[in-house]
Amino acid sequence: MEMVTPFKEIIDAIKAAGGDGFKRCYQCGLCDTVCPWNKVTQFSMRKLVREATFGLTEIESEDIWRCTTCGKCPQVCPRDVKQIESGVALRRIATEYDVFPHSVQPIRAVAANLRAEGNPFGEERAKRAKWAEGLSVPIFAEGMEYLYSPCCYLSYDPRARKIARATVEILNKAGVEFGILGPEESCCGESIRKTGDEALFKSLARQNIRALVERGVKKIVVSSPHCYHTYTREYPEFMVHFEVVHISQLLFRLINEGRLKLGTEYAKKVTYHDPCYLGRHNGVYDEPREALKKIDGLDLCEMPESRENSFCCGGGGGRIWMETPKGERFSDLRLAQAVNAGAEVLATACPYCITNFEDSRINRPDGGASIEIKDITEIIRDAL
Repeated sequence: MEMVTPFKEIIDAIKAAGGDGFKRCYQCGLCDTVCPWNKVTQFSMRKLVREATFGLTEIESEDIWRCTTCGKCPQVCPRDVKQIESGVALRRIATEYDVFPHSVQPIRAVAANLRAEGNPFGEERAKRAKWAEGLSVPIFAEGMEYLYSPCCYLSYDPRARKIARATVEILNKAGVEFGILGPEESCCGESIRKTGDEALFKSLARQNIRALVERGVKKIVVSSPHCYHTYTREYPEFMVHFEVVHISQLLFRLINEGRLKLGTEYAKKVTYHDPCYLGRHNGVYDEPREALKKIDGLDLCEMPESRENSFCCGGGGGRIWMETPKGERFSDLRLAQAVNAGAEVLATACPYCITNFEDSRINRPDGGASIEIKDITEIIRDAL
């Protein structure tokens, strides 16, 4: 028999997360009409809300772990149900009870890795800056203009490291004074917080904040929209405020100021994918596109679902660490949209999106020959 969580505990958790939460819902079903899960399988946020309202949610259910926190349902909800905050509250209960369905089991290992080495991969903390070998990237010192925070993926993942290196080449070319924290930096904690481990998130946040304050950091450049969201929206909960800029915003600024000269033609048809946490959650739509438009020869086209209606890659809400069966991967559908739009290159600005799209690309019937996956920094670097 599956465990049923007591009604009062569910309601208390949801209230703590966002006021009345699920109790505001009047079951209109708009959330289900926009949820990307309903393009690959059957899932009902409306049903989850109804069951949670009456204390019937089974915390062993896979359903409470499906949400990618893409932000589409809060965007259309007429009652401000706060689906994301309330859904994460349910995950906190499951985490406290140590109840994880099969597809969610990897979260245990991710949490252990974060505690041991400060990154979800379990790689040595001492090697966090290995991606920068040969680039003469300094450790941040007080007085430098920016701290560059490349995120865990760009620090350890072989594919994503190329993005960090491209970013450094661009910053150096533009004469931007910056440094990194290297081994002193830990994961920002965004994804583990979305899986319900609030205590671990707070521990990681405090470690980072201490390092940032002690180093005298005022401005931060990030490559990950998830880091951007955490530094700007969640770290202020700890009474600290940093000036944070996503690399796509800084690229646009550097090009406009004449500090970056784009002299090499990039004669390809490119479509840009809006990451959920850069676009819907933080309203950054124009700068990445305007930066790409500055490149000679680049033909920018749009996919059917773009900007505020962008289709999620499937990596948010901690899903990047969970198992998603073939046939249920959002990135497969998104990549097909890019190919159907006639794009030769799918550009984006998020390491989770890059990872999912690269996996989908190599699993295409043509082995990925029909399209390339590029971070915006890689395209800009090639056009310098």
